[in-house]
Amino acid sequence: MSEATASLVVDASVVAKWYVPESGSAAALALLEADLTLLAPDLLLAEVGNILWKKARQGELTDAHATWIARAFRTEAPVVLWPSSALIETALAVALAFDRPVYDGLYLALALTVGSQLVTADRRLVRALQGTRLEPSLRLLDGP
Repeated sequence: MSEATASLVVDASVVAKWYVPESGSAAALALLEADLTLLAPDLLLAEVGNILWKKARQGELTDAHATWIARAFRTEAPVVLWPSSALIETALAVALAFDRPVYDGLYLALALTVGSQLVTADRRLVRALQGTRLEPSLRLLDGP
């Protein structure tokens, strides 16, 4: 990433690692220490909520802890949320062109819109877009 880049787009696979210790948490937390603006489509709220629900359901978190994390994320997370409505056409174009879900397309659309990169822990997404024109818009969390 060049020094001129002042922002990164983060997805739920990264944000969840801020609150739930797991593989990649240290790299995710390092993003909070960087002098960057972190961005995400407003879809992030629902995706983080879904991750918390799954972790509570699987016994990795108590219901109370999951609720606490959701509240902390909503009130304190240093992520600027963009309305998905402003990104949907580009997201759909990405989804159709690269056979990826629109959910992924929203994050990629934001990265393309602001001229940044999407940081993700989703290895399947990164692999699926290797060698495409979108590859420069992606960065694996624990990658270079």
